Amino acid sequence: MRVTKYTHSCLRVEGAGVLVADPGAFSERAALAGADAVLITHEHFDHLDPDALADAVAQRPGLRVYAHPDVLDKLTAFSDVVTAVEPGTVFEAAGYTVRAYGGEHAIIHPDIPRVANLGFLISDGSTNIYTPGDSFTVPDEAVETLFVPLNAPWMKLSEAIGFVREVKPGRAFALHDALLTETGAGVSNGHLERLGGTTYAQVAPGTTIA
Repeated sequence: MRVTKYTHSCLRVEGAGVLVADPGAFSERAALAGADAVLITHEHFDHLDPDALADAVAQRPGLRVYAHPDVLDKLTAFSDVVTAVEPGTVFEAAGYTVRAYGGEHAIIHPDIPRVANLGFLISDGSTNIYTPGDSFTVPDEAVETLFVPLNAPWMKLSEAIGFVREVKPGRAFALHDALLTETGAGVSNGHLERLGGTTYAQVAPGTTIA
């Protein structure tokens, strides 16, 4: 299973099939080329670009999209290829076994309503990756490769460090990192490298992780 990290929170998984998670407005549309399935963690624009998805579905009618029921009203242009997924659901997508975790987006501010959010554990039977969306929901299964949010209006760095420590993955990579400057990312990366308790790195957009 190969994972390519695109800008911000978008991941492209290749192996059994091609599965893309969170192709949002910040990420490159090339991530969706030839995709068999797409996972959407939640409705925010940096994780979901409906126009890009509509174009991908038009080019590849067999593509399937999986999202929380609360997100379906954003996907009406191609609702026939969308499957609603609840927390705790285990399903097959693009040849992978996927389990959905969580349910709610992390708190941004008490005055901002919370939206539904799912974390996805993606497995090919020999290894797995976990992408949490905008949350620090910890899965109840062992995680080999964890993608940890690095920066967002809803988090602080101590939460990211605590998340990595609690999950105890084999390795971790930065996610949700487009809002940081190079200088800010360097500071945060240094803390995660020292304090996370596992191998950690931030990789450039387009980097493929074997």
